Amino acid sequence: MKLTFWGATKTVTGSKYLLDVHGKKILIDCGLFQGYKELRLRNWSPLPIDPKSIDAVILTHAHIDHSGYLPLLVKNGFNGPIYCTHATRDLCTLLLPDSGHLQEKDALRANKYKYSKHKKALPLFTEQDARATFDHFIPCNFQTPLSIAGLQVTFHHAGHILGAASLEIRDDRTSILFSGDVGRPHDPVLKAPDTIPKTDYIVMESTYGDRLHEKEDPLDCLERVIKQTIDRGGSVLIPSFAVGRAQSLLYFLYQLKVGKRIPDQLPIFLDSPMAIDASQLMYKYQSELRLSQSDCQHTCHVATYARSVEESKNINFLDQPKIIISASGMATGGRVLHHLKRMLPSSKNTILFAGFQAGGSRGDLLMKGEPEVKIFGEIVPVKAKVEMISSLSAHADYEELMAWLSPLTHPPKGLFITHGEAQSATFLQSKLKVKFGWDATVPNYLDYVIL
Repeated sequence: MKLTFWGATKTVTGSKYLLDVHGKKILIDCGLFQGYKELRLRNWSPLPIDPKSIDAVILTHAHIDHSGYLPLLVKNGFNGPIYCTHATRDLCTLLLPDSGHLQEKDALRANKYKYSKHKKALPLFTEQDARATFDHFIPCNFQTPLSIAGLQVTFHHAGHILGAASLEIRDDRTSILFSGDVGRPHDPVLKAPDTIPKTDYIVMESTYGDRLHEKEDPLDCLERVIKQTIDRGGSVLIPSFAVGRAQSLLYFLYQLKVGKRIPDQLPIFLDSPMAIDASQLMYKYQSELRLSQSDCQHTCHVATYARSVEESKNINFLDQPKIIISASGMATGGRVLHHLKRMLPSSKNTILFAGFQAGGSRGDLLMKGEPEVKIFGEIVPVKAKVEMISSLSAHADYEELMAWLSPLTHPPKGLFITHGEAQSATFLQSKLKVKFGWDATVPNYLDYVIL
C-alpha cells in the first residue's frame, strides 16, 4: 500500500491523499486549495497522474477544501465512483454548483471591471461542471463495512458537520484511518465523534493542533458582541461557512432570543441560499444531531431567509441594528463580500468571525488587523471592529484530538499529521510525543510512504 500526499500538507486546504493498492488508485478526499496565491495556483496545475487512471474517490465530508476539486477531476477524465455518506452527497449537490457559480460570477466581474491580471479571467470550473459530478456519487451508510477496489471501507461518525466521517480502510495485510475533520466531543448541535478503531496507520488533521479553544460559553460571547454593537448603533456581520457553522449560529441565536438575552425584535438574516438549503437538511439527518425536531424547527425559523439577490440587497436598506449571517466563512467569495464592502468602513459595525481563517484568506488578513482589504478590485478601509469567537469552532483542539486518540490500546505503526498550518502540525507532533511517546510525521507536498 503506497500513500501519497497530494494536499493538506502544512496547510488546511486541498485535502487529497492517493492510495495505490492491489493495482488500484483510490483518492481519499478531493479538495480545493485556498488562501495563499501559491496554494491557489495548484488548483490550476495538472494532477501528478492522469485523472482517468484513478479508480475511485472516497470523501470524508462535503466542505470545499475536501470536495471542491471533484468538478475538475471529472472534467479532466475521471469516470469512477465517488463514495461518501448520504448527507455528504446531499451537501455536495449544494456546495459544488454554488462554488462553480461563484467562480463564474467572479470571472465575469473581473473581466467587466478589468481588475484581473489575465487577459481574460476564466473560472476554475463552472456550475455545469459541478453538476456533472452528481451521477458519480454512491452514498454509503455509517458503520457498515463495504468493499471498494478490494478494500474494506467503513465510515465512522466524525462530528464536524452533517455526514462528516473518519474513514477506516483495511486490506488483508494492513489498515489505515483517515481522520477527516474531527468534530468536538461536546458540540451542542452535532453528536460526538465515534471512538477511534484499532488501526495500523493514521492520517490525522491538525487544524487547531497548536491551540486550545476558549472556555467562554459561545452564548456569552455572542451576547456580549451583539449588545456592544447595537449599543453603538451598528450591525453584526458574521461571515460563516454555509454548511455546519451557519446552522450552529442559528441555534445559538435562537437560544439567546428565547432566553431574552438579546432583543426579540432584533432582525436576523441568513443571506446564503446554500446555507438555507443546508439548514433544511437538519430535519432529514436529525439522527446525527443532539437536537429534537422542535429545536430544529425553531432554529431554522429564527432568521429571515434571503434567497434572491434582490432580498440580499434589501437587507442593507434596513436602517437599524441587525445581524447578518452570510457565506463564505473565510470571506473569500460569495454574498458576504457585498456586506463587507458596505460595513467595513463604519466603526459602529462588528465583523465577527466564527471559524478558522486559512493563511492568506481575506478573513485571515482582517483578523491580523490589516487597515484595508481589496474587495472586487477596490481598496476598502477597515474601520469596523473585527472579532473572533473561537469557542464555536467545529474542529477539535489539540487536547480534544489527543483525547480522540486515547482509546487506542496499541500505538500506530505510523501517524501522519496533515490539514494544519506548519506551526499547528509540528506543535501537535511534539504534543503526541510527550503524551503518548509516538513519533509522528509531518509530510511535505507530494511526499509518499509505503505502508
